Amino acid sequence: MKNRHPAEAFSAFPRLVILAGMLALSACAQTPSGGAGGVSSMSFFVTSGNPGKGADLGGLSGADQYCQQLASSVGAGSRTWHAYLSNSAMDGAPAVNARDRIGRGPWRNAKGEVIANNVDELHGDNNLNKQTALTETGELVPGRSDPVNTHDILTGSQANGRAFAGDKDMTCGNWTKSGEGSAMVGHHDRQGLRDDAESKSWNASHPTKACDMESLKSTGGAGRLYCFAVN
Repeated sequence: MKNRHPAEAFSAFPRLVILAGMLALSACAQTPSGGAGGVSSMSFFVTSGNPGKGADLGGLSGADQYCQQLASSVGAGSRTWHAYLSNSAMDGAPAVNARDRIGRGPWRNAKGEVIANNVDELHGDNNLNKQTALTETGELVPGRSDPVNTHDILTGSQANGRAFAGDKDMTCGNWTKSGEGSAMVGHHDRQGLRDDAESKSWNASHPTKACDMESLKSTGGAGRLYCFAVN
């Protein structure tokens, strides 16, 4: 093989620089919107899945850990993440309100779109809907108008973000049951069987039939959670 003349080698250098630049742009184009593009501002997402036991999330701590795990998978693990879940007053422990454990806001999705600026706005006139309630990777969550509906999001909460009063358990045993029981869910797409406030509620639409995954699926769910960055 003949050696290249130094001038020929030098003339190829600009082409190599251009090729490297094109490859870099291509890699960026394939980065999920929850990755390098939006991860710096993302402070809210819907989980892309479930830990595997339906509404048995290992309690609030287990649910928080799952949110943290998914956030870390897209490079957002430097923030502290909590699941939007309430706990019922049970076994001598006081109730826990979902609204009190998610920080102060504002919260943005994987595309940088504002969901709500503060807790009151989140539980009032917010911007949470099918187009904005994205997963940690920036994907849409299937809703009622899709072939497979998974718009039920576990919350265990009333519309105001607080736990249910009394001994009525709407949290599948404070997120420790995967069989009998029930939990309150909301509709991320703000759609339901009726044109009423409950069907359009993002956090308090209806209770589940039970706490196992098949029961969650039967009413239009997949055991998904809302995750919020508290800092």
